[in-house]
Amino acid sequence: MTISETARNARNRLQPVYGHNEADWMVRAMMEHVFARSRTDLLIDGDKDAAPVRVELINSIVDRLLKGVPLQYILGYETFMGMRIDVNSNVLIPRPETEELVELIIDDNRDRKDLRILDAGTGSGCIALALARYLPFSKVTGIDISHEALDVARANASRLKVDAQWQQADILHLTAENNPVYDIIVSNPPYVLDSERAEMHTNVLDHEPSSALFVPDDDPLRFYTALCAYASTALNPGGRIYFELNPLTDDALAAHMRKDGWDNVTLTLDSSRKKRFLSATRPPR
Repeated sequence: MTISETARNARNRLQPVYGHNEADWMVRAMMEHVFARSRTDLLIDGDKDAAPVRVELINSIVDRLLKGVPLQYILGYETFMGMRIDVNSNVLIPRPETEELVELIIDDNRDRKDLRILDAGTGSGCIALALARYLPFSKVTGIDISHEALDVARANASRLKVDAQWQQADILHLTAENNPVYDIIVSNPPYVLDSERAEMHTNVLDHEPSSALFVPDDDPLRFYTALCAYASTALNPGGRIYFELNPLTDDALAAHMRKDGWDNVTLTLDSSRKKRFLSATRPPR
């Protein structure tokens, strides 16, 4: 079987389940991974025979995809802000929207140095590592309630040779600081409503950690309000807080923070034109 035939067979198996565009993306990613060659090289050499062991590996990946396992968990990584972030079922797969959150923070703070940053609910460490890499001389701490997630974050930091600190902590029970510690607090906490489960794909529901995704409908802002309370003592006056959030609850969070006295409360659209991010400034004392 040739390289092109291997790709075509995989695509034909996946398209009925995932559709044309997603199947094309999956095949492109798995072919580049398994053959360790660029898309261009694979197209040029499409008529060459594929090693049977590689054909078998592609077929086994397709088998797992058809059972709903996310490709990123099968390959073991996702690309985020130009970095390879290793992932497993203990952490969420980094999303493009979260890259947009990181880009927003970098754009807002690119002229500031020696920033102390907290990434609350760090998971794979993707946000913390990107900020540590792209904001000069920043000191970044990532916290998560899951020690398995922190193991993933530490391994990513070590492999990428990015300096960051990691601590196990529960966002809902952070201890108030005696003195301000951070210039930036950022979080992409659980924000999907339980009632939204019915609209989600089974590959997310069955494989990604639900504790990192869902919040009860009757308390959807629980992580945000806890972090705002913590930030009232942990964030320097003039420091900034950034959230990724659910467009269904964005206005409620903005109203809560304005009532609580936060300055410059701003909702920002993502690339799909949904209100996905909130930033605010802790007022001077």
